[in-house]
Amino acid sequence: MQSESLEFSLLSIFSFLSFFTFFIIQKFSHKIMDGLLLDSDFDKPQAFHKSNIPRSGGLACLISFFIFATLNNLLFSSFYVDYLVLGTGLFLIGFLDDIKFRLSPKSRLALMAAILLVSVKVFSIQIYGIDFIFLNQILSIKIVYLFFIILCFLFIINGSNLIDGFNGLLAFQLIIINSILLFINIDNELQPLSILITAQIIILLIFLLFNFPSAKIFMGDGGAYLFGTFTALNVIETNNLNTNVSSFFFTILLFYLFFEVFFSFFRKLVQKKSPIKPDGEHLHMLSYKILNLKNPDRDCNYLNTLLINLIYSFLVLPSILVRENGSMCKYWFFSLIIIYLLAYFRLNSFVKKKIDI
Repeated sequence: MQSESLEFSLLSIFSFLSFFTFFIIQKFSHKIMDGLLLDSDFDKPQAFHKSNIPRSGGLACLISFFIFATLNNLLFSSFYVDYLVLGTGLFLIGFLDDIKFRLSPKSRLALMAAILLVSVKVFSIQIYGIDFIFLNQILSIKIVYLFFIILCFLFIINGSNLIDGFNGLLAFQLIIINSILLFINIDNELQPLSILITAQIIILLIFLLFNFPSAKIFMGDGGAYLFGTFTALNVIETNNLNTNVSSFFFTILLFYLFFEVFFSFFRKLVQKKSPIKPDGEHLHMLSYKILNLKNPDRDCNYLNTLLINLIYSFLVLPSILVRENGSMCKYWFFSLIIIYLLAYFRLNSFVKKKIDI
């Protein structure tokens, strides 16, 4: 009972300090580095804003998480060093872009892979109980396993960055994913991990206060990389500690972040584009264009966010009921891929017809 009281006090104090952190950073972002954090590039494919908005949300997220880790260490002697080191390292790579220090896509990818490789080795990050016998046999080869786990991180991190173009789109997506992870961990009475995930959800909710429906602050590449990293770690920890849950269930949770990157990579190759450079043909961008065509007098930015996350929730949430059934989870995951492809090609065809007209 005393422990629960301490946890409530920790999260209450942390929520206040986190809100204050966001408020201060949002208020003075235009003064940081002489306005270097202001996003004034309105011509890039993933830009859907029309005024200078600071890309300092990631910085506020990182500071907030440091505050949580410090408070948690004072009360429970747990500092989450792996989250802090790996999260900060990936955040800094994205933050370089936020302050307009341009790295080539290849250099950025190489830096991310290097940090992930070192962190996986240092913190002995492992994924247990993969529900795929053939894959388990291959992963027994050490070099293949390292490549696999780094690839898993890269998919989630880059997927987070890829969909971070509309107000609240990434934040809502991560809140849904982490809320489901929280439910699973609470159900199995895993309190330390539950507190950690709750703290991250609080940060995302506070961020939404400054980003949705109208944006006063953006997450930025740094924030997307940070929370992509945290979410990947949360999924790995939840998978390892909840052996009753099928590992394929977690692929259901992450299918949108994962498949958006996977499909876009091969789509661009077919279109003879660079697979690592952004374009305006992602699913969330097509849905936005259609909403704009149907509602030309409305700002459809936040409507697009609500639509995508509502559909995602409708497709994913029922799978919680079969989370312990590996076969059902596999069928569910591959069904989601088919639904995605059908939706994408239908939307893409509709947009092209309207543009030709």
